Amino acid sequence: MLHSAKDAHGVEIDASDGKVGSIDDLYFDDAKWTIRYLVVDTGGWLTGRKLLLTPPSVGAADWPRRQLSVRLSRQQIEDSPPIDTAKPVSRQHESDLYRHYGYPEYWNGPYLWGYTMLPALLEQEPMELPDRREVREQMEQQGNDSHLRSCRAVRGYHIHTADGDSVGHVEDFLFDERDWTIQLMLVDTRNWWPGRHVLVSPQRIERVDWAARQVFVKVTRAELEASPEYDSLKPPGQGGPHDLYRTPGRPLNPP
Repeated sequence: MLHSAKDAHGVEIDASDGKVGSIDDLYFDDAKWTIRYLVVDTGGWLTGRKLLLTPPSVGAADWPRRQLSVRLSRQQIEDSPPIDTAKPVSRQHESDLYRHYGYPEYWNGPYLWGYTMLPALLEQEPMELPDRREVREQMEQQGNDSHLRSCRAVRGYHIHTADGDSVGHVEDFLFDERDWTIQLMLVDTRNWWPGRHVLVSPQRIERVDWAARQVFVKVTRAELEASPEYDSLKPPGQGGPHDLYRTPGRPLNPP
């Protein structure tokens, strides 16, 4: 099932022994277009502190009731490496975070989540963590840039079609709750078609100018005009007319 990144804001997070806070934002990596972290506002529990939780730690999810549980204790979460959400998250910080929670880093294996395609499998089948020296060598080769982006920050980016038209802006992202891949980008075309929203897959993104806040897609204006309008009351599933810009039944980012 697909869920809205925007609607995830405010969803409550429960640890194994009590409440933690609520989702403030979601961070995705701009290479695989996969949500890697939940940014959690701890509210009155750890006043003024925000922290990162990983999809592998997510257990039961009750989206209608806006509740997620994580397979962690409050003490484990409180002892996690501190994060400054006003600054980019470094690869070193990500490594420290994954080490703290006992998961292998997602960028060190051949699949979407490192050694598996689904983050939940990392919890069900714990794997031996790579040697720290090996991890440091890999980080030196890959650099310290983790390519993480805020879903909230990207909302408002202008969309440009393959034929050079500016057709609207990024309004939201729809992600798959199984592997946390961003399957579709919701585009608001109110400056072109008043009140109309359409969907485009990240697979159709040619490039993103992060500094200029612009997204260039491999879709023509005519294709968008012919695409179905998005209905928030009937969100797309794994098949159907909204799959115009993605491939049904296939992973978004195959290994």
